[in-house]
Amino acid sequence: MKKYAISREFFPWNLFAPPINEKFLAISAAHMKPPKFLWRDKALDVAKHNIAVSGGTISCFTLSPKGLSGKAPCLVYLHGGGFVLEAAGYHYRNAVRYAKEVGCRLIFPLYRLAPKHPFPAFFEDCYAAFCWAYDHAEELGIDTERIGIGGDSAGSTLAVGVCMIAKERLHPAKFRFQMLPYPFLDARNDSPSAKRFTDTPMWNSSLSDRIGPMTKVDRDNPHYVWYSPVEAAGFEGLPPAYIETAEFDCLHDDGILYARLLRDAGIEVTLNETKGTMHGFDIATKAPTSLAAMEQRIAFMKRMI
Repeated sequence: MKKYAISREFFPWNLFAPPINEKFLAISAAHMKPPKFLWRDKALDVAKHNIAVSGGTISCFTLSPKGLSGKAPCLVYLHGGGFVLEAAGYHYRNAVRYAKEVGCRLIFPLYRLAPKHPFPAFFEDCYAAFCWAYDHAEELGIDTERIGIGGDSAGSTLAVGVCMIAKERLHPAKFRFQMLPYPFLDARNDSPSAKRFTDTPMWNSSLSDRIGPMTKVDRDNPHYVWYSPVEAAGFEGLPPAYIETAEFDCLHDDGILYARLLRDAGIEVTLNETKGTMHGFDIATKAPTSLAAMEQRIAFMKRMI
């Protein structure tokens, strides 16, 4: 691994890159379970639901700050993990902060993963979770006029994909925003940042190359642009976006390109280019840069809903 000017505040994660292979995925799955701190948090209401999806069911958590009454804003949050990894502890920690500090009900689906469930299963699962929340808004206490969607890394791909699916299928909901930290949005994997960052910690373009075959995505699939949104024909009608990039990240240019495409389509974009960071830097939840980024994400979401 080359040396990069990544801040030491992210130690030890600035030295780690996951070995993406089926053996590692099988081992990691046993250790990536919903954390017990969710139920220990006395300021949080947590409920688990089963949602019907094509070919089965998925689990979905709803997280709400205690005392949130009436019809509240909603964030559909889709965790990252390259479409192959379960949600990690920091995904849940960030989700709890979003729920509490935005003051919203948060929908956290545990969508099915590749390679066992290939493309487009994980997109359809996330869309089904959104539809379930919309259809059960009355009992869940959700204001259907104030729903936003977000996700980190591959979760950003899923978030943009759900926006596209909702638009294609003429869903009546209008997302207030898309919130996208260090997003994966260009499956071509040939941008300048992809060519430069082949061995960066946490994620790199060499790992990105392994994901396509594992998801079994096919460029000839009519829904391929869900997986590579920057290749879509048009962006009109998509919601305002918060896009956050990491400096030493093969996906850096994905975010920059998507921001430009949205702006060219007349869509409001808030772009936060973090410095000294690598992909997934907010796994170091107490690092100053992570805390600052979280504040900007939360401020954007509060402003939008």
